[in-house]
Amino acid sequence: MQGQIIKILSNLYFVSCKNQIYECHSRGKFRNDKIAPMVGDQVIFDEKNNYILEILPRKNSLVRPPVSNIDQAFVVTSCKEPVFSSNLLDKLLIVLEYHQVKPIICFTKKDLLTKKEKKEMKQIQKYYQKIGYLVLWNTELRKIKRLFREKTTVFTGQTGSGKSTLLNKLDPHLQLEIGEISKALGRGKHTTRHVELMELFQGKVLDTPGFSALDLEELEKEEIRNGFIEFSKYSCPYPDCMHLKEKDCKVKEAVKNGKILKSRYENYQKLMERK
Repeated sequence: MQGQIIKILSNLYFVSCKNQIYECHSRGKFRNDKIAPMVGDQVIFDEKNNYILEILPRKNSLVRPPVSNIDQAFVVTSCKEPVFSSNLLDKLLIVLEYHQVKPIICFTKKDLLTKKEKKEMKQIQKYYQKIGYLVLWNTELRKIKRLFREKTTVFTGQTGSGKSTLLNKLDPHLQLEIGEISKALGRGKHTTRHVELMELFQGKVLDTPGFSALDLEELEKEEIRNGFIEFSKYSCPYPDCMHLKEKDCKVKEAVKNGKILKSRYENYQKLMERK
């Protein structure tokens, strides 16, 4: 039979098929082939012996969080408590672009901002919208609900940004556990312990553990550059321009002229320095 993995707990795989859940184990051959079943995988399984026999080809997959076959991702981003991190936001956007997952930026905790901070965040919102991203506030529940239809959606972002809180507001029946912000560390405590695929608003959604760091080791320099989608709009003299030390670089010129957000370019420089 064919089904979809909706949850993994230890070595147990919960497979959904025809409105029924099967608790399955995976075959040893997956370990030998260095393939690990993921939440979101379409699989062939033996419903009598409860074994996953085959993992069907994936449309895409993410390492952190470990999920597959994703259409879109809500990048839930706190404005305050934990502090807004443009670096983490840009890293997430690069990873999603690389894996061909549509990013939707969702800002949270607007109510904690001062007037000055709200104005600053508004400018940041406008910039990301201008370069082509859909940007929402977590209070825009109607708009968010409409985006789920016939899509598989992952919620990701820094720990404590309010992913579970937002999902609970969208559907109070979910009753997802919500954590507090660690004052000592300035970031949230992990509350989502596992990845689970849930039916929501005529689509499917994955709630995932949050994180406050992200590794881009799998990406080459060119892939990181291409993840900054606005850079491609500028025709540099060199087709392979990396926008760092090259002369007459149009991207660097756009940063000077305020057409490219300074923090975006600075984040790009930091990422390239580490490669």
